[in-house]
Amino acid sequence: MKNPYFFLLMSAWLLSCGGEKESLSMRPNIVLIMADDLGYGDLSCYGNEYINTPNLDLLASEGVLFTDYHSNGSVCSPTRAALMTGKYQQRTGVEGVVTAKSHRDVGLALAEVTLAEELKQLGYNTGMFGKWHLGYDKAFNPTLQGFDEFVGFVSGNVDYHGHIDQEGYLDWWDGVKIKNEKGYTTDLISEYGVKFIQEHNPEVKRAPFFLYLPHEAPHSPYQRRIDKVLREIGTAGTQEVIQDSISSIYKEMVEVMDEGVGRIMQSLKETGQYENTIVIFISDNGANHYGDNGGLRGFKAGPYEGGSRVPAIFSFPKEVKGGSVNNQTVLSMDLLPTLLDFIGRKPSTSVDGISIKENLLGQEKLPERDVFFAYGKKSFIRSGDWKLVVVENKEEKKIELFNLSEDLEERNDLKLKEPDISARLLKKLETWTLEVREGVDLVSR
Repeated sequence: MKNPYFFLLMSAWLLSCGGEKESLSMRPNIVLIMADDLGYGDLSCYGNEYINTPNLDLLASEGVLFTDYHSNGSVCSPTRAALMTGKYQQRTGVEGVVTAKSHRDVGLALAEVTLAEELKQLGYNTGMFGKWHLGYDKAFNPTLQGFDEFVGFVSGNVDYHGHIDQEGYLDWWDGVKIKNEKGYTTDLISEYGVKFIQEHNPEVKRAPFFLYLPHEAPHSPYQRRIDKVLREIGTAGTQEVIQDSISSIYKEMVEVMDEGVGRIMQSLKETGQYENTIVIFISDNGANHYGDNGGLRGFKAGPYEGGSRVPAIFSFPKEVKGGSVNNQTVLSMDLLPTLLDFIGRKPSTSVDGISIKENLLGQEKLPERDVFFAYGKKSFIRSGDWKLVVVENKEEKKIELFNLSEDLEERNDLKLKEPDISARLLKKLETWTLEVREGVDLVSR
Protein backbone atom coordinates (compact mmCIF):
# COMPACT_ATOMS: atom_id res chain seq x y z
CA MET A 1 0.00 0.00 0.00
CA LYS A 2 1.31 3.45 -0.84
CA ASN A 3 2.21 5.95 1.83
CA PRO A 4 -1.04 7.77 2.82
CA TYR A 5 0.73 11.07 2.27
CA PHE A 6 1.78 10.09 -1.26
CA PHE A 7 -1.12 11.74 -3.05
CA LEU A 8 -0.86 14.85 -0.92
CA LEU A 9 2.83 15.08 -1.72
CA MET A 10 2.20 14.50 -5.41
CA SER A 11 -0.52 17.16 -5.44
CA ALA A 12 1.80 19.65 -3.79
CA TRP A 13 4.55 18.78 -6.26
CA LEU A 14 2.24 19.21 -9.25
CA LEU A 15 1.02 22.53 -7.93
CA SER A 16 4.59 23.69 -7.42
CA CYS A 17 5.51 22.59 -10.95
CA GLY A 18 2.52 24.43 -12.34
CA GLY A 19 3.49 27.48 -10.34
CA GLU A 20 7.01 27.31 -11.70
CA LYS A 21 5.71 27.09 -15.27
CA GLU A 22 3.40 30.03 -14.61
CA SER A 23 6.28 31.96 -13.07
CA LEU A 24 8.52 31.09 -15.99
CA SER A 25 5.99 32.30 -18.55
CA MET A 26 5.63 35.60 -16.66
CA ARG A 27 9.33 36.40 -16.82
CA PRO A 28 10.24 39.05 -19.37
CA ASN A 29 11.84 38.23 -22.69
CA ILE A 30 15.10 40.05 -23.33
CA VAL A 31 16.31 41.45 -26.65
CA LEU A 32 19.79 42.99 -26.56
CA ILE A 33 20.85 44.78 -29.75
CA MET A 34 24.36 46.17 -30.09
CA ALA A 35 25.73 48.36 -32.86
CA ASP A 36 29.43 48.33 -33.75
CA ASP A 37 31.41 51.61 -33.70
CA LEU A 38 28.21 53.71 -33.52
CA GLY A 39 28.91 57.18 -32.17
CA TYR A 40 27.02 59.18 -29.54
CA GLY A 41 25.67 61.51 -32.23
CA ASP A 42 24.94 58.95 -34.96
CA LEU A 43 21.19 58.59 -34.31
CA SER A 44 18.53 61.18 -35.00
CA CYS A 45 17.18 60.79 -31.44
CA TYR A 46 20.63 61.96 -30.31
CA GLY A 47 20.53 64.99 -32.57
CA ASN A 48 21.82 63.72 -35.93
CA GLU A 49 20.13 65.57 -38.80
CA TYR A 50 21.78 63.58 -41.61
CA ILE A 51 21.11 59.96 -40.61
CA ASN A 52 17.45 58.93 -40.25
CA THR A 53 16.66 56.38 -37.54
CA PRO A 54 12.87 56.45 -37.07
CA ASN A 55 12.62 53.03 -35.44
CA LEU A 56 15.26 53.73 -32.82
CA ASP A 57 13.70 57.15 -32.30
CA LEU A 58 10.37 55.43 -31.61
CA LEU A 59 12.05 52.97 -29.24
CA ALA A 60 13.58 55.91 -27.37
CA SER A 61 10.25 57.73 -27.19
CA GLU A 62 8.59 54.64 -25.73
CA GLY A 63 11.52 53.81 -23.46
CA VAL A 64 14.43 55.45 -21.66
CA LEU A 65 17.21 57.30 -23.48
CA PHE A 66 20.56 57.45 -21.68
CA THR A 67 22.86 60.46 -21.90
CA ASP A 68 25.75 59.08 -19.82
CA TYR A 69 25.94 55.42 -20.85
CA HIS A 70 29.47 54.12 -21.47
CA SER A 71 30.82 51.09 -23.21
CA ASN A 72 33.28 49.38 -20.86
CA GLY A 73 35.95 49.60 -23.53
CA SER A 74 36.59 51.93 -26.44
CA VAL A 75 37.18 48.97 -28.78
CA CYS A 76 35.20 45.83 -29.59
CA SER A 77 36.33 42.77 -27.60
CA PRO A 78 36.76 44.34 -24.14
CA THR A 79 33.25 45.78 -24.13
CA ARG A 80 31.80 42.42 -25.17
CA ALA A 81 33.70 40.62 -22.41
CA ALA A 82 32.33 43.07 -19.82
CA LEU A 83 28.82 42.86 -21.25
CA MET A 84 28.78 39.07 -21.12
CA THR A 85 30.30 38.71 -17.63
CA GLY A 86 29.24 41.82 -15.70
CA LYS A 87 32.90 42.39 -14.80
CA TYR A 88 35.60 44.81 -15.72
CA GLN A 89 37.05 43.16 -18.81
CA GLN A 90 40.54 43.17 -17.29
CA ARG A 91 39.45 40.44 -14.88
CA THR A 92 38.61 38.18 -17.85
CA GLY A 93 41.93 38.75 -19.60
CA VAL A 94 40.22 40.38 -22.59
CA GLU A 95 41.65 43.86 -22.17
CA GLY A 96 42.34 44.49 -25.85
CA VAL A 97 41.08 43.43 -29.25
CA VAL A 98 41.07 39.71 -30.03
CA THR A 99 42.55 40.19 -33.49
CA ALA A 100 42.16 38.05 -36.59
CA LYS A 101 45.91 38.12 -37.15
CA SER A 102 47.40 37.48 -33.71
CA HIS A 103 44.77 35.87 -31.48
CA ARG A 104 43.19 33.02 -33.39
CA ASP A 105 43.74 30.46 -30.62
CA VAL A 106 42.57 32.42 -27.57
CA GLY A 107 39.28 33.79 -26.29
CA LEU A 108 36.97 34.40 -23.34
CA ALA A 109 37.59 31.55 -20.90
CA LEU A 110 34.80 29.00 -20.66
CA ALA A 111 35.09 29.29 -16.88
CA GLU A 112 33.58 32.78 -17.10
CA VAL A 113 29.83 32.78 -16.43
CA THR A 114 28.10 34.70 -19.21
CA LEU A 115 24.76 36.48 -19.26
CA ALA A 116 23.47 33.74 -21.57
CA GLU A 117 24.51 31.05 -19.09
CA GLU A 118 22.86 32.90 -16.21
CA LEU A 119 19.59 33.17 -18.13
CA LYS A 120 19.74 29.62 -19.46
CA GLN A 121 19.98 28.35 -15.87
CA LEU A 122 16.76 30.25 -15.18
CA GLY A 123 14.88 28.50 -17.96
CA TYR A 124 15.46 30.93 -20.82
CA ASN A 125 15.86 29.89 -24.45
CA THR A 126 18.91 31.72 -25.77
CA GLY A 127 19.89 32.78 -29.26
CA MET A 128 22.68 34.90 -30.70
CA PHE A 129 22.94 36.14 -34.26
CA GLY A 130 25.80 38.40 -35.31
CA LYS A 131 29.26 39.32 -34.09
CA TRP A 132 30.95 37.39 -31.25
CA HIS A 133 34.59 38.63 -31.22
CA LEU A 134 35.48 36.76 -28.04
CA GLY A 135 37.38 33.88 -29.63
CA TYR A 136 38.03 32.65 -33.18
CA ASP A 137 38.56 28.99 -32.38
CA LYS A 138 35.40 26.89 -32.07
CA ALA A 139 36.55 26.02 -28.54
CA PHE A 140 35.32 29.53 -27.60
CA ASN A 141 32.12 29.35 -29.67
CA PRO A 142 29.00 31.11 -28.28
CA THR A 143 27.21 27.75 -28.13
CA LEU A 144 29.71 26.79 -25.41
CA GLN A 145 28.97 30.01 -23.53
CA GLY A 146 25.23 29.60 -22.95
CA PHE A 147 23.66 30.20 -26.36
CA ASP A 148 21.33 27.49 -27.71
CA GLU A 149 21.63 28.92 -31.20
CA PHE A 150 24.33 30.92 -32.96
CA VAL A 151 24.60 32.10 -36.52
CA GLY A 152 27.09 34.81 -37.39
CA PHE A 153 30.79 35.60 -37.31
CA VAL A 154 33.48 35.45 -34.66
CA SER A 155 35.94 38.04 -35.95
CA GLY A 156 36.08 41.81 -35.60
CA ASN A 157 34.42 42.38 -38.95
CA VAL A 158 33.63 40.54 -42.14
CA ASP A 159 32.94 41.50 -45.72
CA TYR A 160 29.22 42.33 -45.56
CA HIS A 161 28.53 40.20 -48.64
CA GLY A 162 31.27 37.58 -48.72
CA HIS A 163 31.55 37.09 -44.93
CA ILE A 164 35.36 36.94 -45.09
CA ASP A 165 37.43 38.28 -42.18
CA GLN A 166 40.40 40.67 -42.26
CA GLU A 167 42.92 37.87 -42.77
CA GLY A 168 41.06 36.20 -45.62
CA TYR A 169 39.25 33.47 -43.68
CA LEU A 170 35.64 32.58 -44.38
CA ASP A 171 33.84 33.56 -41.18
CA TRP A 172 30.15 32.71 -41.15
CA TRP A 173 29.10 30.07 -38.65
CA ASP A 174 26.06 27.99 -37.84
CA GLY A 175 26.85 26.79 -34.35
CA VAL A 176 30.37 25.34 -34.39
CA LYS A 177 30.44 24.79 -38.15
CA ILE A 178 31.46 27.14 -40.94
CA LYS A 179 28.40 27.47 -43.16
CA ASN A 180 28.32 30.47 -45.44
CA GLU A 181 25.11 31.85 -46.90
CA LYS A 182 24.11 34.62 -49.24
CA GLY A 183 23.00 37.91 -47.82
CA TYR A 184 24.02 41.30 -46.49
CA THR A 185 25.25 40.85 -42.93
CA THR A 186 22.95 43.45 -41.37
CA ASP A 187 19.89 41.96 -43.03
CA LEU A 188 20.84 38.41 -42.11
CA ILE A 189 21.20 39.35 -38.43
CA SER A 190 17.78 41.00 -38.42
CA GLU A 191 16.17 38.12 -40.32
CA TYR A 192 17.48 35.55 -37.85
CA GLY A 193 16.27 37.74 -35.00
CA VAL A 194 12.75 37.92 -36.44
CA LYS A 195 12.70 34.17 -37.05
CA PHE A 196 13.81 33.49 -33.46
CA ILE A 197 11.03 35.70 -32.07
CA GLN A 198 8.41 34.02 -34.24
CA GLU A 199 9.60 30.55 -33.25
CA HIS A 200 9.42 31.53 -29.58
CA ASN A 201 5.87 32.79 -29.78
CA PRO A 202 4.32 32.18 -26.32
CA GLU A 203 1.58 30.13 -27.97
CA VAL A 204 4.29 27.71 -29.10
CA LYS A 205 6.91 27.90 -26.33
CA ARG A 206 6.06 28.90 -22.79
CA ALA A 207 9.63 29.64 -21.76
CA PRO A 208 10.96 33.19 -22.06
CA PHE A 209 13.86 33.98 -24.38
CA PHE A 210 17.07 35.94 -24.51
CA LEU A 211 17.91 37.20 -27.99
CA TYR A 212 21.32 38.82 -28.52
CA LEU A 213 21.80 40.68 -31.82
CA PRO A 214 25.31 42.17 -32.03
CA HIS A 215 25.39 43.96 -35.38
CA GLU A 216 28.41 44.66 -37.54
CA ALA A 217 27.12 48.04 -38.69
CA PRO A 218 28.46 50.62 -39.07
CA HIS A 219 31.95 49.08 -38.68
CA SER A 220 34.16 48.88 -41.76
CA PRO A 221 34.38 47.59 -44.47
CA TYR A 222 31.97 50.25 -45.74
CA GLN A 223 29.50 48.48 -48.00
CA ARG A 224 25.94 49.07 -49.14
CA ARG A 225 23.34 46.41 -49.75
CA ILE A 226 23.99 46.62 -53.48
CA ASP A 227 27.80 46.61 -53.32
CA LYS A 228 30.06 43.80 -54.45
CA VAL A 229 32.28 41.54 -52.37
CA LEU A 230 35.52 43.36 -51.43
CA ARG A 231 37.58 40.55 -49.88
CA GLU A 232 38.97 37.29 -51.17
CA ILE A 233 39.42 34.03 -49.28
CA GLY A 234 43.13 33.50 -48.62
CA THR A 235 44.04 37.17 -49.04
CA ALA A 236 44.50 39.50 -46.09
CA GLY A 237 43.37 43.11 -46.24
CA THR A 238 40.46 45.00 -47.75
CA GLN A 239 40.09 46.71 -51.09
CA GLU A 240 40.02 50.48 -50.61
CA VAL A 241 36.74 52.38 -50.75
CA ILE A 242 36.79 55.90 -52.19
CA GLN A 243 36.80 58.06 -49.06
CA ASP A 244 34.48 60.67 -50.55
CA SER A 245 31.72 58.05 -50.67
CA ILE A 246 32.04 56.73 -47.11
CA SER A 247 29.73 59.34 -45.58
CA SER A 248 26.77 58.26 -47.70
CA ILE A 249 27.60 54.55 -47.26
CA TYR A 250 27.88 55.01 -43.49
CA LYS A 251 24.48 56.70 -43.47
CA GLU A 252 22.89 53.79 -45.32
CA MET A 253 24.56 51.21 -43.08
CA VAL A 254 23.07 52.81 -39.96
CA GLU A 255 19.68 53.23 -41.59
CA VAL A 256 19.55 49.59 -42.69
CA MET A 257 20.31 48.55 -39.12
CA ASP A 258 17.54 50.84 -37.90
CA GLU A 259 15.20 49.21 -40.39
CA GLY A 260 16.07 45.84 -38.87
CA VAL A 261 15.33 47.16 -35.37
CA GLY A 262 11.90 48.12 -36.66
CA ARG A 263 11.32 44.59 -37.91
CA ILE A 264 12.31 43.18 -34.51
CA MET A 265 9.88 45.49 -32.71
CA GLN A 266 7.09 44.68 -35.14
CA SER A 267 7.65 40.95 -34.63
CA LEU A 268 7.38 41.38 -30.87
CA LYS A 269 4.07 43.20 -31.31
CA GLU A 270 2.68 40.69 -33.81
CA THR A 271 3.43 37.79 -31.46
CA GLY A 272 1.96 39.60 -28.45
CA GLN A 273 5.29 39.84 -26.65
CA TYR A 274 6.07 43.54 -26.89
CA GLU A 275 4.76 44.58 -23.45
CA ASN A 276 6.65 41.85 -21.61
CA THR A 277 9.95 42.21 -23.45
CA ILE A 278 12.96 44.20 -22.32
CA VAL A 279 14.62 45.70 -25.40
CA ILE A 280 18.04 47.31 -25.04
CA PHE A 281 19.96 49.07 -27.78
CA ILE A 282 23.61 50.05 -27.22
CA SER A 283 26.92 50.51 -29.05
CA ASP A 284 30.17 48.70 -28.26
CA ASN A 285 32.25 51.89 -28.39
CA GLY A 286 32.35 55.33 -29.95
CA ALA A 287 32.72 56.12 -33.63
CA ASN A 288 35.89 56.61 -35.61
CA HIS A 289 36.42 59.78 -37.65
CA TYR A 290 33.80 58.69 -40.19
CA GLY A 291 31.05 58.72 -37.56
CA ASP A 292 29.58 61.38 -35.29
CA ASN A 293 30.38 61.45 -31.59
CA GLY A 294 28.02 64.34 -30.94
CA GLY A 295 30.67 66.97 -30.30
CA LEU A 296 32.46 64.88 -27.69
CA ARG A 297 36.24 64.83 -27.69
CA GLY A 298 38.04 61.87 -29.22
CA PHE A 299 37.15 58.71 -31.12
CA LYS A 300 37.09 54.94 -30.86
CA ALA A 301 40.11 53.48 -29.01
CA GLY A 302 40.66 56.69 -27.02
CA PRO A 303 40.13 57.57 -23.33
CA TYR A 304 38.04 60.69 -23.95
CA GLU A 305 34.24 60.78 -23.93
CA GLY A 306 33.96 60.22 -27.67
CA GLY A 307 35.57 56.79 -27.26
CA SER A 308 33.15 55.32 -24.73
CA ARG A 309 30.06 57.52 -24.23
CA VAL A 310 27.60 55.94 -26.65
CA PRO A 311 23.87 55.77 -27.46
CA ALA A 312 21.78 53.56 -25.18
CA ILE A 313 18.03 52.94 -25.06
CA PHE A 314 16.08 50.76 -22.61
CA SER A 315 12.47 49.74 -23.18
CA PHE A 316 10.19 47.58 -21.03
CA PRO A 317 6.60 48.79 -21.56
CA LYS A 318 5.11 46.52 -18.90
CA GLU A 319 7.12 48.04 -16.04
CA VAL A 320 9.24 51.02 -17.08
CA LYS A 321 7.61 54.32 -17.92
CA GLY A 322 8.66 55.48 -21.37
CA GLY A 323 9.55 58.86 -22.75
CA SER A 324 12.20 59.70 -20.16
CA VAL A 325 15.86 60.68 -20.25
CA ASN A 326 18.35 59.07 -17.87
CA ASN A 327 21.42 61.10 -16.88
CA GLN A 328 23.02 58.52 -14.57
CA THR A 329 26.44 57.03 -15.32
CA VAL A 330 25.88 53.45 -16.52
CA LEU A 331 28.33 50.95 -18.05
CA SER A 332 28.05 47.81 -20.17
CA MET A 333 28.86 45.63 -17.16
CA ASP A 334 25.75 46.94 -15.36
CA LEU A 335 23.37 45.21 -17.76
CA LEU A 336 23.93 41.66 -16.48
CA PRO A 337 22.99 42.41 -12.84
CA THR A 338 20.18 44.70 -13.99
CA LEU A 339 18.54 42.09 -16.21
CA LEU A 340 18.82 39.42 -13.53
CA ASP A 341 17.32 41.85 -11.01
CA PHE A 342 14.25 42.28 -13.23
CA ILE A 343 13.80 38.50 -12.94
CA GLY A 344 14.29 38.65 -9.18
CA ARG A 345 17.70 36.98 -9.19
CA LYS A 346 21.28 37.93 -8.39
CA PRO A 347 24.40 36.99 -10.37
CA SER A 348 25.74 33.55 -9.51
CA THR A 349 29.30 34.89 -9.41
CA SER A 350 30.96 38.09 -8.25
CA VAL A 351 30.51 41.03 -10.66
CA ASP A 352 31.64 44.65 -10.82
CA GLY A 353 28.45 45.98 -12.38
CA ILE A 354 25.46 47.19 -10.39
CA SER A 355 21.74 46.83 -10.98
CA ILE A 356 20.00 49.98 -12.19
CA LYS A 357 16.53 48.42 -11.91
CA GLU A 358 15.25 50.71 -9.15
CA ASN A 359 16.57 53.71 -11.01
CA LEU A 360 14.64 52.66 -14.11
CA LEU A 361 11.46 51.94 -12.17
CA GLY A 362 11.45 54.94 -9.88
CA GLN A 363 14.22 57.19 -11.19
CA GLU A 364 16.11 56.68 -7.94
CA LYS A 365 19.61 58.07 -8.02
CA LEU A 366 22.27 55.40 -8.36
CA PRO A 367 24.71 54.98 -5.48
CA GLU A 368 27.89 56.99 -5.76
CA ARG A 369 30.76 54.98 -7.20
CA ASP A 370 34.02 55.49 -9.02
CA VAL A 371 34.20 53.89 -12.45
CA PHE A 372 37.34 53.05 -14.39
CA PHE A 373 38.62 52.50 -17.90
CA ALA A 374 41.87 51.10 -19.27
CA TYR A 375 42.97 50.17 -22.76
CA GLY A 376 46.66 49.76 -23.46
CA LYS A 377 48.46 52.83 -22.15
CA LYS A 378 45.27 54.90 -21.90
CA SER A 379 43.11 54.99 -18.77
CA PHE A 380 40.71 57.12 -16.82
CA ILE A 381 38.71 57.32 -13.61
CA ARG A 382 35.29 58.93 -13.26
CA SER A 383 34.47 60.11 -9.74
CA GLY A 384 31.36 62.24 -9.52
CA ASP A 385 31.79 65.16 -11.90
CA TRP A 386 35.54 64.62 -12.07
CA LYS A 387 37.40 62.67 -14.71
CA LEU A 388 41.15 62.03 -14.63
CA VAL A 389 42.74 60.85 -17.89
CA VAL A 390 46.17 59.22 -18.12
CA VAL A 391 47.93 58.63 -21.45
CA GLU A 392 51.39 57.07 -21.37
CA ASN A 393 53.97 56.86 -24.12
CA LYS A 394 57.73 56.45 -24.35
CA GLU A 395 58.40 60.11 -23.69
CA GLU A 396 55.94 61.03 -20.96
CA LYS A 397 52.94 60.24 -18.80
CA LYS A 398 50.28 62.79 -19.67
CA ILE A 399 47.69 63.47 -16.96
CA GLU A 400 44.57 65.61 -17.44
CA LEU A 401 41.71 66.51 -15.09
CA PHE A 402 38.27 67.61 -16.23
CA ASN A 403 35.03 68.61 -14.56
CA LEU A 404 32.47 67.02 -16.86
CA SER A 405 29.52 68.91 -15.38
CA GLU A 406 31.07 72.12 -16.70
CA ASP A 407 33.25 70.82 -19.53
CA LEU A 408 31.77 67.78 -21.28
CA GLU A 409 34.02 68.42 -24.29
CA GLU A 410 37.11 67.95 -22.08
CA ARG A 411 38.90 71.08 -23.23
CA ASN A 412 39.82 72.72 -19.92
CA ASP A 413 42.52 70.77 -18.05
CA LEU A 414 42.25 71.54 -14.32
CA LYS A 415 45.19 69.39 -13.18
CA LEU A 416 47.27 72.36 -12.02
CA LYS A 417 44.32 74.15 -10.44
CA GLU A 418 43.21 71.08 -8.48
CA PRO A 419 46.41 69.20 -7.54
CA ASP A 420 44.82 67.45 -4.53
CA ILE A 421 41.96 66.03 -6.59
CA SER A 422 44.39 64.97 -9.30
CA ALA A 423 46.64 63.17 -6.82
CA ARG A 424 43.73 61.43 -5.09
CA LEU A 425 42.16 60.19 -8.32
CA LEU A 426 45.51 59.10 -9.75
CA LYS A 427 46.14 56.98 -6.67
CA LYS A 428 42.70 55.36 -6.99
CA LEU A 429 43.28 54.65 -10.68
CA GLU A 430 46.69 53.08 -10.05
CA THR A 431 45.29 50.91 -7.25
CA TRP A 432 42.37 49.74 -9.41
CA THR A 433 44.67 48.96 -12.34
CA LEU A 434 46.80 46.65 -10.22
CA GLU A 435 43.81 45.01 -8.56
CA VAL A 436 41.84 44.06 -11.69
CA ARG A 437 44.92 42.66 -13.43
CA GLU A 438 46.21 40.71 -10.46
CA GLY A 439 46.62 37.03 -11.27
CA VAL A 440 44.97 37.37 -14.68
CA ASP A 441 46.36 35.74 -17.82
CA LEU A 442 45.91 38.31 -20.54
CA VAL A 443 44.23 37.03 -23.69
CA SER A 444 44.77 40.35 -25.42
CA ARG A 445 46.09 43.72 -24.40
